[in-house]
Amino acid sequence: ACFRLLCSLLLPALFLSGILCISLVVLLWGVRLWIQRKKQLRSAGRDGKRPLLVAFFHPYCNAGGGGERVLWCAIRTLQKKYRNVTCVVYTGDRDATGEEIVEGAFRRFNIKLIHPVKFVFLEKRFLVEASLYPHFTLLGQSLGSVFLGWEALLKCAPDIYIDSMGYAFTIPLFKYLGGCRVGCYVHYPTISTDMLSVVRNQDTRFNNAAFITSSPLFSKFKLVYYYFFAFMYGLVGSCSDVVMVNSSWTLNHILSLWRVGACTSVVYPPCDVQAFLDIPLEVEKSTSEYSIVSVSQFRPEKDHPLQIRAFAKLLKEKRVGQQPSLKLILIGGCRNQQDEERVNKLKHLCEELGVSDDVVFRINIPFEELKRHLAEATIGLHTMWNEHFGIGVVECMAAGTVVLAHNSGGPKLDIVVRHEGRVTGFLAEDEDSYAETMAYIFSLPPEKRLEIRESARHSVHRFSDQHFEDTFLLSVEPLFK
Repeated sequence: ACFRLLCSLLLPALFLSGILCISLVVLLWGVRLWIQRKKQLRSAGRDGKRPLLVAFFHPYCNAGGGGERVLWCAIRTLQKKYRNVTCVVYTGDRDATGEEIVEGAFRRFNIKLIHPVKFVFLEKRFLVEASLYPHFTLLGQSLGSVFLGWEALLKCAPDIYIDSMGYAFTIPLFKYLGGCRVGCYVHYPTISTDMLSVVRNQDTRFNNAAFITSSPLFSKFKLVYYYFFAFMYGLVGSCSDVVMVNSSWTLNHILSLWRVGACTSVVYPPCDVQAFLDIPLEVEKSTSEYSIVSVSQFRPEKDHPLQIRAFAKLLKEKRVGQQPSLKLILIGGCRNQQDEERVNKLKHLCEELGVSDDVVFRINIPFEELKRHLAEATIGLHTMWNEHFGIGVVECMAAGTVVLAHNSGGPKLDIVVRHEGRVTGFLAEDEDSYAETMAYIFSLPPEKRLEIRESARHSVHRFSDQHFEDTFLLSVEPLFK
């Protein structure tokens, strides 16, 4: 009797599930056909040909960071190479007009586009804000990006889709529903094997709270969640036709997670090396003040508190000998209110450590002012653990500062490496080693510092705009065939 009852319930359930699955497939197929029809109805250009729409998914295109420099350089590169291409940018920056965004790109990065860009302004960008998901942030933001991607696809269906900001979960949407050829430029894997090891080893970091690390149960639960997310991330990433990564560190993680080595290549981000090469390199004149400059957005992972604490330690130790006074100049972009609150907390930290008079904050400054600060600086400071690449590090080297970066990620593997057998900079890991290394750099004779600065400058040509253009075009070529 129980078996018959089970069968009588199971068969209708299976039948209903089958009907629902078929209905869903038909619905999705219908949506795909409708989107294809919309594409075909697009008006032709002056030459009678329908322009090829290349869309970049970059919800924060007006943020002013290294990822945005990659975006505008990529667009300029395509405009140079392909005549019959219209570039589209999906953005959530509704507080600025398209003209203001393009003007901002020129002002901040010295990048002038050849042709106009079409902007598609998205209303649901709040769905990818980390603040919306206090728990399960990775999953929440990734699902939110699918809804944001759906809005983008409905507003403008492109021929080629490039995710240039790391929203991998949008890739299957544009490939299978939008019928697009898809590519992506990965600055930083959404999840990495390093993140898994942090949770496994119960280390406390900005993305692994103390209440989790102190509980074996919470840590195990988070590890299961991370493994599930890593599996899903690998699944969606493997849908890409072309994958570009910004460094050897990112390459290693993406190869292990996505397993699409045949279509994956390293494309170093374009650093405005040329703009800094006119800063003269000469032996420093004796001065009453030396400056240490940090260039990075005010985001938690950049670890500005480490810079301030190491600087405070350096000052405490240096005041014994009463050498020339030191200034720490923190230069960076603020994207939103959270970033501004972060800056306020950093200012309070300076007060607590008694270094407020020696630390200067320069926020969202124009390019010329950034260049002036770098020209006057002795040390270029960078503290992010496992920075995927580090454009700020390259800019500091090109400008002729002595770089001190974190002993991990891109700076360790790609940037602060020996060039022609010579030292190009220094690496450190914690408050003590940063303070010690800064003290060591200041103790070097000016002639020795000049040697390091010259070696560093010679080494950064492989990160130039021209090198980016060549490798980027080579990588995206399959999308245009």
